[in-house]
Amino acid sequence: MRSRHCFVGFSLAAVVLLLAACSQSSGSKGFQAKSYPLQGQLLAVEPDKKLVTIKHEDIKGFMPAMTMPYAVKDAKALDGLTAGDLINATLSVESGGVFVTDIKKVGSAPLEKPQPAAASEEASASSGFELLKVGQPAPDANFVDQDGRKRTFDSFKGQTVVMTFIYTRCPMPTFCPLMDRHFASIQRTLEKDPSLKRVHLVSVSFDPLTDTPPVLKKHAKELDADPGRWTFLTGDRDDIDRFASRFGVSVARAENDQRDITHNLRTVIVDADGKLAKVYVGNEWTPEQLLADLKPIAKAN
Repeated sequence: MRSRHCFVGFSLAAVVLLLAACSQSSGSKGFQAKSYPLQGQLLAVEPDKKLVTIKHEDIKGFMPAMTMPYAVKDAKALDGLTAGDLINATLSVESGGVFVTDIKKVGSAPLEKPQPAAASEEASASSGFELLKVGQPAPDANFVDQDGRKRTFDSFKGQTVVMTFIYTRCPMPTFCPLMDRHFASIQRTLEKDPSLKRVHLVSVSFDPLTDTPPVLKKHAKELDADPGRWTFLTGDRDDIDRFASRFGVSVARAENDQRDITHNLRTVIVDADGKLAKVYVGNEWTPEQLLADLKPIAKAN
């Protein structure tokens, strides 16, 4: 079973809070629930959290093979199930979240041995580079924006920057599309609050093979992104990976297809002096929480 591991850098207990609905566009208007057959192996079963971790095969028409935690609506759906069970199930993408339903055990198999501690998320995230700490200067890097113009990260100095890392083909509604949706919500607040006029949003794509400037410009338009407030960046893959790793972003690509991406999530605030001010791990944060943290940082600058 070929599998990719998607992770967001927080305990599985938080995942239940993260499966909030959002379509792959900037809003939920016209959202249509969809169901997909799923086959895989249970790696963890947590009835008290209504959560199950599944290593599954390709879900045709939705996402490639991955290992991910999923929510269930009713803990009773997990009765009699245990780690190692092979299952058939249905993945339901609804306006209220992403759920696994109709779980049926069809066999069992030994679990793979876990990776050693050296392969943990933080170790892989750093990729040989020291993780940036709050108060340290953010590294400079070369990029290309959605208009095809060369940009450096230092060019944003003088503004408070809210930055996240995404790729436009991300299939999971609660990963990159949720980051897009959060940023769209933050942008609406920035437009209304004069005290935040020197705040700039930046989305960095770690899929430069697909996310060319024209693709990012189209994506920005779909999100109704104001280019004066929100910039999308791409560039050289290795430059992006080195830059992202300093913030704790881990990106892995399949050898046979560089567009087959596994990643975690990080969102950060960098102050107007170019120093790291705040880090949000995964997607447990909300626009309201970020804005509350952002205001004193922006005011101080």
